[in-house]
Amino acid sequence: MKKLQISGKELRAIGFSESPAIPMIMEVVNKHYKFHEMEEVLTILNALCSNPESFESDELFGKVAAKLTEPKVPDTIALKDPVPFTVYGQGEIEEGAMKQMETAVRLPVAVSGALMPDAHQGYGLPIGGVLATRNAVIPYGVGVDIGCRMCLSIYDIPAAHLDLNLNFYKRELIAFTKFGAGNAWKGKELAEHSVLEHPTFGLTKMLKHLYDKAAVQLGTSGGGNHFVEFGKFEMLADDKDLGIPKGEYLALLSHSGSRGFGATVAGHYTKLARELCVLPREASHLAYLDLDSEAGMEYWLAMNLAGEYASACHEVIHQKLTKAIGANLLGRVENHHNFAWKETHNGEDVVVHRKGATPAAKGVLGIIPGSMTAPGFLVRGKGAANSLDSAAHGAGRRMSRTAANNSIPPADFRAVLKDHGVTLIGGGLDEAPMAYKDIHKVMAAQSDLVEVLAQFTPKLVRMADDGSRED
Repeated sequence: MKKLQISGKELRAIGFSESPAIPMIMEVVNKHYKFHEMEEVLTILNALCSNPESFESDELFGKVAAKLTEPKVPDTIALKDPVPFTVYGQGEIEEGAMKQMETAVRLPVAVSGALMPDAHQGYGLPIGGVLATRNAVIPYGVGVDIGCRMCLSIYDIPAAHLDLNLNFYKRELIAFTKFGAGNAWKGKELAEHSVLEHPTFGLTKMLKHLYDKAAVQLGTSGGGNHFVEFGKFEMLADDKDLGIPKGEYLALLSHSGSRGFGATVAGHYTKLARELCVLPREASHLAYLDLDSEAGMEYWLAMNLAGEYASACHEVIHQKLTKAIGANLLGRVENHHNFAWKETHNGEDVVVHRKGATPAAKGVLGIIPGSMTAPGFLVRGKGAANSLDSAAHGAGRRMSRTAANNSIPPADFRAVLKDHGVTLIGGGLDEAPMAYKDIHKVMAAQSDLVEVLAQFTPKLVRMADDGSRED
């Protein structure tokens, strides 16, 4: 009996789209059916085309059905002509960061951008990069350490008290802080905070799974450039908004983010974004999620939870240390970066990504740190439109961690600490002051963006011992 021979052209006429499934169908039909069974075969194939799921257990067409129901790889999304972006402190910014920003502003969802004077190369959006998008969020435009932030507590204790009682402050700083990737509290050390009751933890299987990690790491700090430090806070003039008179005070400054919880969220949704949003190779880390999509809405909720969790970590640290040193709080300022905000700029609703950039809308307070020996600054935003209401988030690196470890002599590092009267607990060559840009140049390059209200000078600094990083 003559075997049935069916062609790819006939299969496409039935409705099958061009795919590896077509030769698979041809092989099954031509091998198992005879010429006189053509009518039966056409009935089967029409059913297979319209409802392949119903054939998943079929002896002959099961593998074909599996191929037909595979998720389709989306087409590569083309980049467009660049939208404008403003660069602050251009002479101090490395070529790699500029190239990353030039790629970011060519995304189809890009509206405008800005590059801060502390900018340096990262993944996707450069650190110090600000990008406004239209109804889309970029997980790597937010960053791995979601909601990383600064928190400053100003006390009713004279700054000189720190030098006179250094061992006391050192003991309390060691007792109530914990650093490094994966590090956590145990037993009676575990912190309590209402953030652990947040309903978003029950939103997805992944967030439920991360709850226990979040609970034990609450009130801890990451590796890399994260720190908790006591120092001298100098208020340059009386300030009605803060209610703090001109003068010098003891202050506590911390820098850290959402720990392993935020890093896992970032990794999961970055991978998902890259599967759903295929971009040219040079822009692949800028894959974005539509905020109207299920994945986009999930990420947005998880990102905001990570931001609240990061804030809770700082609150726990500051509450413990404030109580331990017996201080009264005169004021507290907190701001975050590595985040995305829904804002309105030039009359358009946009999503503003600030990856390593400080919110600096008119009147908004923020903290811009230097290095472990260079001062940081309490600032008030001026609301500069070209910066998308943003400013630098620190001095910014001038050399990579690897370069710092390989090129900075330990003796030079120790000498710099001694010259500035800084006591360091932990830390490594990768965080040496020489690895950072001149904070005074950074501040000069953004005088149109922020007003300086006060200066913080580090004196007792604690960081991770192992040089690990999460940001």
